[in-house]
Parts: sequence; C-alpha cells; structure tokens
Amino acid sequence: MARALDLVGERWALLVVRELLFGPKRFADLHRGLLGTSQNVLTQRLRELQDAGIVTRRRGLPPATGLVYELTGRGRDLEPVLLALGRWGSPLPPGPDSARALSPDALMVALRTTFQPSAIVGTGGTVQVRLPDDGFLLTVSGGRLVVVRAEEPADCLLAATVRVVQDLVFDHRPLDDAVRSGDARVEGDTGLLTRVLTAFDDHRRS
Repeated sequence: MARALDLVGERWALLVVRELLFGPKRFADLHRGLLGTSQNVLTQRLRELQDAGIVTRRRGLPPATGLVYELTGRGRDLEPVLLALGRWGSPLPPGPDSARALSPDALMVALRTTFQPSAIVGTGGTVQVRLPDDGFLLTVSGGRLVVVRAEEPADCLLAATVRVVQDLVFDHRPLDDAVRSGDARVEGDTGLLTRVLTAFDDHRRS
C-alpha cells in the first residue's frame, strides 16, 4: 500500500487517472475537467504518472490533434481501485469548495459507482447521453452497466448539460420537468430512460 501511494497518493493523481478512463485527452481537456488544479500542478502530476508507467503521451490520431495523454495497461489496472474509492466516498458530504458540476468523465464514473443492479432487474437497452461537448453510450444488460465514450444510435437519447443530468439522477428532478423547461431533449424509448435514471443510489439520502 505504501509503495502504491508513493505513486498515486499525491493530490490530483488519481483524478487524472479518472479523467483518462474513457480514453486519451489533450492537456487542455484534462485541465478543463480538473477544476481547481493549476497547470503547473497538472504538468507535475502527469510527469510523475508517466515516470511511474501509469500514463503515456503520444501524438493524437485524427480527428484529435497535437499530443494526448492516455492510460497504459498498468494505469487501466487502477480502474477497480477508483470505482471502489468512489463507492466508499459517495456517502461523504461535498466540501464547501466542491465543484457545482462534475466533469463529463467524473459524472460517468459517478454513475458507475452508484449503479444499483437490483433497481433495473429485467431491463435492458442503450441510452445515448449527449453532453454539450461530449457523448457517452450507456448499455444496461444482465444487471450490469457499461459506459463508453461514443456517439452511436441507441434506444434512447438524452441531450442535456452535465448539471442537468446530475439533477435528474441524484436530485431526482422529474424528466418531464427538464424536457418542458428546455433543459433536456429526449428521443426514443422514454420508459427505458426513466428506469435507467432511477437505477442509481443517492447516498446522501441515507
């Protein structure tokens, strides 16, 4: 444990890994997703993670441009650790300096850590979550939730901001209210979407 924390125990280190779980990112995109960290600190953490063989840097493939950072196989091995930490930390109240809205990647990790298979028994399908500058495909099957960064045809589409998705999932905002106000756009199987939105555990209620 001590050796592991020597590599990933510094502030922001595991959050960098979280931001890369769904694929490579440019430095600017990483910085945008890590509200509260400075460019100098992020540069230092990336250097340390590269030295530890957790993150690598390469030239991006089209349509990406410039250099991107991505997890190595060793970095991807941290995924279950991150999810376990997320589940452990979910009941803790947010601090006064906590961001009001999560980054897109943090939102998807939060969905994975709070997903309750028992709430969606017998339900299967796909939901495309389209955010202003990003998109994720959620697949529910056999009591499991799989999340990938992709924009593909799905049984249902939910287009909204990260904050609105947070409200729908964790603050139990009615979907109809978000649609009527223009905060969300829904296409396809709204019944499936409604069931999926209620399949996450808000630990703040406990």
